Amino acid sequence: MSLASLFFYAYWKFVYLFLLLLSIGVNFYVGKQIEFAPLKSRRSQLLLILGVGFNLIVLGYYKYARFFTTSINQFTGTHFPVPNVILPLAISFYTFTQIAYLVDAYRGETKETNYDLPTYTLFVSFFPQLIAGPILRHDELIPQLRQARIFHFSHQNFALGLSLFFLGLAKKVLIADNLSPWVSAVFNHADSVTFLEAWIGSLSYTFQLYFDFSGYSDMAIGLGWMTNINLPINFNSPYKAVSITDFWRRWHITLSNFLRDYLYIPLGGNRLGKLRRYINLLVTMLLGGLWHGAGWTYVFWGGLHGIFLVIHQLWRNLGMKLPKIIAWGITFIGVVFGWVLFRASTWSDAIAIVQAMLGFKGIWLPDSFQGILGELPIGGLFQGWKELIYLPEIGGKNSILVLFGLLGVVIFFPNTQELMNKFQPKWWVAGLVSAVAIFSLLSLNRVSEFLYFQF
Repeated sequence: MSLASLFFYAYWKFVYLFLLLLSIGVNFYVGKQIEFAPLKSRRSQLLLILGVGFNLIVLGYYKYARFFTTSINQFTGTHFPVPNVILPLAISFYTFTQIAYLVDAYRGETKETNYDLPTYTLFVSFFPQLIAGPILRHDELIPQLRQARIFHFSHQNFALGLSLFFLGLAKKVLIADNLSPWVSAVFNHADSVTFLEAWIGSLSYTFQLYFDFSGYSDMAIGLGWMTNINLPINFNSPYKAVSITDFWRRWHITLSNFLRDYLYIPLGGNRLGKLRRYINLLVTMLLGGLWHGAGWTYVFWGGLHGIFLVIHQLWRNLGMKLPKIIAWGITFIGVVFGWVLFRASTWSDAIAIVQAMLGFKGIWLPDSFQGILGELPIGGLFQGWKELIYLPEIGGKNSILVLFGLLGVVIFFPNTQELMNKFQPKWWVAGLVSAVAIFSLLSLNRVSEFLYFQF
């Protein structure tokens, strides 16, 4: 299975297989040396620093060298040559996985695992989760790889896994990919979109990103089940969150856990007073934003969520509670505005779309709404009726109905994991899953990458 996973990775770009193998070899060796050293001794501490430093240098060069060089040239007026580096697939995910492994080894948590190099290689490169997570910890996968049950075919696990895989694929190709034109049309014309177009584009990206990334995670878990391996859940209905803290317990759960356990808590967590706690939250989210991408918009997005978390903590300290519907609305709107920063190509594009969403550019509504909203008292911001020129094919009322429908799905419907918990091997279930599979496969008529591949 290790060779199959490595072949899977090499199929994308063979030359970067050697970088993955180098990373695996160095981290395995350093991790074993840490295990052999006395627990939390000076030697093990030095080895941990060297191992983490190696990972950060490799990640920093391939992911951030171009960004940092360009930023330095812009801010200082220098002319350092900008390296033309292609970002290796999945480098952020397998780097974080191995940093967590080294820290766990330093804490003495890996000594009882008793694994060899092939097992460790499979732990890092296991193909369902290699490309875009979930981010694994050694105790979540390695013990399973040493159990005999993974070598026996299970009809039940295969049926469950195949069903979840196709549900995840349907999220991707039937929902996320069909929202993509609405998103690109708005974000590619950030300077000139209207109030309604800006909201449609932002909400479309809000749902596109969720169904794309959660769809991938479902497919990864489904593939794991087919091979009798359980991967951790990465999403738990994040748009049902009633606070920003609740959101981060539900969104990209394995990344949130990594940032908490290997960054926030080592920085001091909430043990050093309230002020230090707020600083730790901001630093953690700023670095979490930078992990997502080499760009200032990602840093600002992370900082914005850090500010949201601090505000939430301050509000909790007051001992006041909002009605659940209001708390949900504030959280959801805050997340949507955050996704504008996350998706925008430049800071100026993000500001332009936010201004349009807030009505600073005037509230333009399409002619098709005139009969319904003609008497709407919107004061001086209203500037007349205008067609939605940037939304292809489906626009106006139909696009709004679709987005409200998707909002209803993510709020009121059970998520895929909850559906699988109720899975029953019945003929009508098999027929429904088969229909979903057929529609999804028929929709695979173009190359469409997962959004989180770029991170």
